[in-house]
Amino acid sequence: MIEFANFYLIPGILLGSIYALGAIGITLTFGILRFANFAHGESMTLGAYISFTLVQMTGLHPLMVMPISMVLTIVVLLFIDRYFYRPFRKSHAIMLVMASFGMMLMIRSVIQFFWGVQVKTILPGIQMPIVFFDTLRLSPKHIMIIISAIVLMLAVHFLLSRTKIGKAMRAMADSPELARLTGIDTEHVIRTTWVVGGALGVASGVFLAIDTHVETMMGFNLLLPMFASAILGGIGRPYGAMAGGLIIGLTEELSSYPWIGTEPLLNPGYKAGIAFIIMVGMLIWRPTGLFKGKV
Repeated sequence: MIEFANFYLIPGILLGSIYALGAIGITLTFGILRFANFAHGESMTLGAYISFTLVQMTGLHPLMVMPISMVLTIVVLLFIDRYFYRPFRKSHAIMLVMASFGMMLMIRSVIQFFWGVQVKTILPGIQMPIVFFDTLRLSPKHIMIIISAIVLMLAVHFLLSRTKIGKAMRAMADSPELARLTGIDTEHVIRTTWVVGGALGVASGVFLAIDTHVETMMGFNLLLPMFASAILGGIGRPYGAMAGGLIIGLTEELSSYPWIGTEPLLNPGYKAGIAFIIMVGMLIWRPTGLFKGKV
């Protein structure tokens, strides 16, 4: 049982928390801007590389420089929205999707040009795990990531449920035309969406970098699980994205547990396919997702 918690349950919660933060940005963008943002993974990568640079310059912990990375990445995202996405705002959704796909390749190329393609470590050294009850072993960085992810999710809940701009975001997600007729500044809501989605994307990228390493394909590799999380929870439903991310992360990790006999139920090399299977199954069985989002 302790082995199950140490090597499967806790890593599943950790991975699910990273997926959930990234999926919230995807579902907000789709719910309010009405397009699938394929460049979201690259904004995560950009935030992770900016954090890496700041850590190298200051010697501070990645979490301490993460707010600066969020600000710098958000500035880039707002620039991209203003000059690359806004001209297509009234075009067919496929135009924005293709624009985001092109932006994904452009951001990745810029990252590779300035930082290279070598794998980098943002948190050097090996951390000894903290032992609870003589058997339960938790890495300090895992505890830090999970707690930070919970705090960020609670902050999103507070923003959406208790603030004026959060209510405006929910109204625009339900009906942009009606929100515009009621006097809501839709451009302000769109900018706020990029700010929230960008900040959470940077957080998920930094958390992944702390847990593993920094490399140019890290955001792209998370794109499918994050989309699967958003679809599972319900497109346009931030709470659904949170739940979907945790479910996808736990399912991926628990799928390799030896539930029957001593061999893994599924070879760990196939874990990435779990997200795709869940996404396709949900699209067939319940296109609106668990929280009845958009189809």
